[in-house]
Amino acid sequence: MRIRQYQQADKSAVWALHKAALHGTGADLEDGQWDADLFQIEEVYLNNQGEFLVGEIENRIVAMGAIKKITSTRSEIKRMRVHPDFQKRGLGQMMLTQLEARAIALSYQVLQLDTTTLQVAAQQLYRKNGFVQLETIEIVKGLTVLFFKKDLLPLPDE
Repeated sequence: MRIRQYQQADKSAVWALHKAALHGTGADLEDGQWDADLFQIEEVYLNNQGEFLVGEIENRIVAMGAIKKITSTRSEIKRMRVHPDFQKRGLGQMMLTQLEARAIALSYQVLQLDTTTLQVAAQQLYRKNGFVQLETIEIVKGLTVLFFKKDLLPLPDE
């Protein structure tokens, strides 16, 4: 998989991936204000000390993930998705590794994220990578949301 930064021309493919991946877990809510960031990727992520990456296989976007600034030292992993046809191949791990490296390069010290109880594979991926589940749990539109965080270590000097 080739990972690169999001481009405006990716908008419809990113939306389709978002919907397909959520539908595959049963966590797809009807469209609403919680999806607004996907229509403003440049403003929300790229132009605001964040990142939005897509993963391609044979020119098809099959994975994505983003970093969103929370404070000058804290950021959030958002929109981690792998198309159902490409899951269980390590693509989520590849994307998460790239996002963590990018967060460190952007000088963030803490990464946080949320996922639902329905997204079991995502929970396993985050735990495997050192994310710790917080005690806070929230119910959003009938879905139970779990919160995680990870303290980042700076990259060693090269």
